[in-house]
Amino acid sequence: QVQLVESGGGLVQAGGSLRLGCAASGRTFSSYTMGWFRQAVGKEREFVAAISWSAGSTFYADSVRGRFTISRDDAKNTVYLQMNSLKPEDTAVYYCAAAAWDSNPRFGISYNYWGQGTQVTVSS
Repeated sequence: QVQLVESGGGLVQAGGSLRLGCAASGRTFSSYTMGWFRQAVGKEREFVAAISWSAGSTFYADSVRGRFTISRDDAKNTVYLQMNSLKPEDTAVYYCAAAAWDSNPRFGISYNYWGQGTQVTVSS
């Protein structure tokens, strides 16, 4: 069992930055692919970014590529999402997720564990 707890959300002006963190319990964190998803009000959940268990591969949605960076610190059991040049359309609840086995990291169904989410609001 893995428990995920997100942090770092908040209110920021357009063009600003936020850094989200996701702390995971469990001893096998380093073996999980970790992902970030988001869900805006009235919209479906969408993929944002993912990082493989070895940190050898990263994946981004086209809408955030070049602005967001995903990273992980296995010693701290934590995955991060650095968000720069934020836009009002980035406003959403951001969820961290962990996948125990190799499958397409862009799909929510690939993930076994989810955090409770953290709100990010970008004002124009």
